[in-house]
Amino acid sequence: MTVPKADPEAVDRRSLHERIAADLRDEIMGGELAPGANLPTTAQLKERFGASSATVQKGLQLLKDEGLVVGRAGAAVTVREHRRRTVRPAAPMVAGGPGSPYPWLAEAARHGTDARIRLLDVTERRPPADVRAALGLPPDGTAVLRAQILLVDEEPAELVEAYYPLDIARGTALSERRRIRGGASALLTALGHPPRRSTDRVCARVPTQAQYQALRLTSGMPVLRTLRVVHGDAGRPVEVTVMVKAGHLYELQYEFTPQHPEPPPAPHPH
Repeated sequence: MTVPKADPEAVDRRSLHERIAADLRDEIMGGELAPGANLPTTAQLKERFGASSATVQKGLQLLKDEGLVVGRAGAAVTVREHRRRTVRPAAPMVAGGPGSPYPWLAEAARHGTDARIRLLDVTERRPPADVRAALGLPPDGTAVLRAQILLVDEEPAELVEAYYPLDIARGTALSERRRIRGGASALLTALGHPPRRSTDRVCARVPTQAQYQALRLTSGMPVLRTLRVVHGDAGRPVEVTVMVKAGHLYELQYEFTPQHPEPPPAPHPH
């Protein structure tokens, strides 16, 4: 698909193989090239992009490294199955009942994927500045951190760092190095801090070194970073979570119900 340039003099300064990968990546993620479909041949891509065979292969290698396509030299390159996933961020906000599985795992199971959670660390730590601001902490303030990585089909899908106020988390399962049955929302409810409202701030960022390694990234693609603030009664923040996932593999789905204004009252008959 050709997109008109906003600025006729704008120049794409990326290498040609990066531009080839970018256009094909967009067609894969948008569904133009469906899972299992063959990519155009090297000859077709050479003609389309005015590139050499070596440059085309270099672009395809980027997509292979990212796990979007599979194939080998001299054979057809195909779009890999089940790589693009839609995430519904509001789903984990629903607290599970006693004995219920973690909501994220239940959501993944409904989509037929094998998902599990690996607990990385539970500690008290000084959060990042935006988390401190959301929790109302001073510059040297600390919170209980629960760091986890979510795996889908044995591949890292999302890095999750959830922070809790000390007066809520200390002495509870939130500060213990073990999984929380039913998820944190269920435990917060049981502790008298039921989640009432959640706000998300989503942005794309270049991954940090730790994020790059934890998510096993292979290229300079951005990650999606979500800062979620969960409010309890009286608007108090009871949980602030930073969630990071590979930006080229996931899309976020939000659902909204339009709020229609109340109709004006009918005029009184005179």
